[in-house]
Amino acid sequence: MMGGLPAAASWQENCEVRGLVHFSAERRGVQGKAMPENMDPFASDFAVLLCKSAGTFTAGLGKGRMSAASLRAADRGTAWETGAMKDGMNHVERFRAVMDFQPVDRLPMWEWAMWWDETIARWRNEGLPAGLESVFDIAQFFGLDPYQQFWFSTTDPTIAAVQHHVEGIVANMDDYLRVRPQLFPDHGAAIAAMAPWAERQARGEAVVWITLEGYFWFPRTLMGFTQISLAFYDQPELIHRINADLTEFNLRVLDRVLEVCVPTFATIAEDMSYNHGPMLSERHFDEFIAPYYRRLVPRLLERNILPIVDTDGDVTRLAPWLLREGVCGVLPLERQAGVNGMQLRQQFPQLRMIGHYNKMAMNRGEAAVRAEFERLLPLMRSGGFIPSVDHQTPPGVSLDEYRVYLRLLKEYVETASGLAAAAP
Repeated sequence: MMGGLPAAASWQENCEVRGLVHFSAERRGVQGKAMPENMDPFASDFAVLLCKSAGTFTAGLGKGRMSAASLRAADRGTAWETGAMKDGMNHVERFRAVMDFQPVDRLPMWEWAMWWDETIARWRNEGLPAGLESVFDIAQFFGLDPYQQFWFSTTDPTIAAVQHHVEGIVANMDDYLRVRPQLFPDHGAAIAAMAPWAERQARGEAVVWITLEGYFWFPRTLMGFTQISLAFYDQPELIHRINADLTEFNLRVLDRVLEVCVPTFATIAEDMSYNHGPMLSERHFDEFIAPYYRRLVPRLLERNILPIVDTDGDVTRLAPWLLREGVCGVLPLERQAGVNGMQLRQQFPQLRMIGHYNKMAMNRGEAAVRAEFERLLPLMRSGGFIPSVDHQTPPGVSLDEYRVYLRLLKEYVETASGLAAAAP
């Protein structure tokens, strides 16, 4: 369970009740947990209270029987009790509440990855206004919840997610030391430009999100996949030198960012999994990646910045490695790679997730689009999950088809929270 079960006798003293949550004991893997004598286990299910203790959310056992309304909610597989539901949340409140497994007025409506250039070009020919250029403006046009991403590149002084032009230029330590002066640019101007976005975030008008390049991503960018795979064995000192320098760069950037804006969450760009699992072994993760997470992730957490790893492919085997290093979530949960979000929820109840909507369903007609939302609905009800396209919307999706997707997205983000509200 989330954070472990506190002692039955002390749950009221240590927790602030945030809402009633109903879990299947079998699904959550909690059968056999001790319950107070006056707690009705409801056969294989039991009720828990979502509590806030010492700034973190845990699951504590409630006393007495659930109300009839709670039972009706439980029968529908709901996540939150009506009494805790909050109306009129702003974008930042809504994001934080979902990621903290708290009740929300509705789930966020997100397109976490920018659209392909080819997609936008097609849509302009189909009616997308020409004056819309930024991701923020396009998202607002479509009625999506706004965010502003700042990607701090290791090779270019830009906040945009750019294609590096240094792939495969490093084969050994001499190569790295030769190109190192051209790496780790100064992002002072971009960081200063965050100030107005910090104000918008403070007003709840937009979520500010930063991306830092990670410890598989960056050396692979410099070396290429084959060379980094060999270097884990043949040149471990090179990997450690690159990642030590990257850590110093990321921490410097973070320190300067925090002087201007405290982002709501941060992604660590890794892309270290593919359709058959991780691209490196657990031993190599522990040796070459984890030590640097242990320097970066606590710095994020101490400022209440949610750390999420961006890794394509099947993240199932990688998820527990990340969680034990303090990472809170993953995206984009690509369906084509075989990712099963509900399986991840059952295995890792605390894991935050973003994405998982199969982009390949978007141009197959409304019935297919709806069927994909139906697949995601149990995960949407579970909390800690924001549905979104599991990568950039491809150019095979027309503007009209995308509008169908948006209409159903709006329906289901409201349905998920609406079903979570038990009738009195």
